[in-house]
Amino acid sequence: MTDYLWTPPPVASLPVRGDSRRLPVNRLFFVGRNYHAHAVEMGRPVDKSVEQPFYFTKAPSTLVESGATVAYPPGTQNFHFEMELVVVIGAAGFRVPRDDAGRLVYGYACGLDMTRRDLQLVARDKGRPWDLGKDVEQSSVCSEVVPMAGTVLSQGEIALQVNGETKQKSDLDKLIWNIPELIEDLSKYYHLQPGDLIYTGTPEGVGPVQSGDRITGNVQGVGEIALSIGPAA
Repeated sequence: MTDYLWTPPPVASLPVRGDSRRLPVNRLFFVGRNYHAHAVEMGRPVDKSVEQPFYFTKAPSTLVESGATVAYPPGTQNFHFEMELVVVIGAAGFRVPRDDAGRLVYGYACGLDMTRRDLQLVARDKGRPWDLGKDVEQSSVCSEVVPMAGTVLSQGEIALQVNGETKQKSDLDKLIWNIPELIEDLSKYYHLQPGDLIYTGTPEGVGPVQSGDRITGNVQGVGEIALSIGPAA
């Protein structure tokens, strides 16, 4: 048994619908600007004919489960929600052909990519990394995982409410790069592994929340997610 200087952090994991075992999480990948209307509202329209998907990552330690209350984070005055479909990878794959991408899918979940938008935009406009805006403690929210081995979702409503008021509402068929295209592209650069999560991007309507707000969301055929915003850290 390895003797550590201090207790290592626990393995990040998520509950699985219909299974008492938990799913160990490996890496968190996030797709940037993957709905046209959201890309436009962020001032960066996407031309798929000449562009490729781009990604950022967050530490697995940022993962929190649906239903949690998280502190309003330090260093921001503009803390935003982003509702997303999460693809859960269940098999290893490298340079995966698009028509074989479904083989890597273990299931799906609902996700929130919580963002210090003011810090992200400052970094973006100065050509700096987005880490301070995106890799935020307790900012990668995820629901239980729904096993759907080999299933490729191509449509279904995705929506988010703040205090019961709808803020985001779209459909998975509006993804610029669909799930097989994302798996094909991401696997050119990474050896994908079981437990990797791919947050596939958010629709238009992103916006700020304050302490005391409650976020709820859903993806048709997958499930629901909830998050409460607590006092400032």
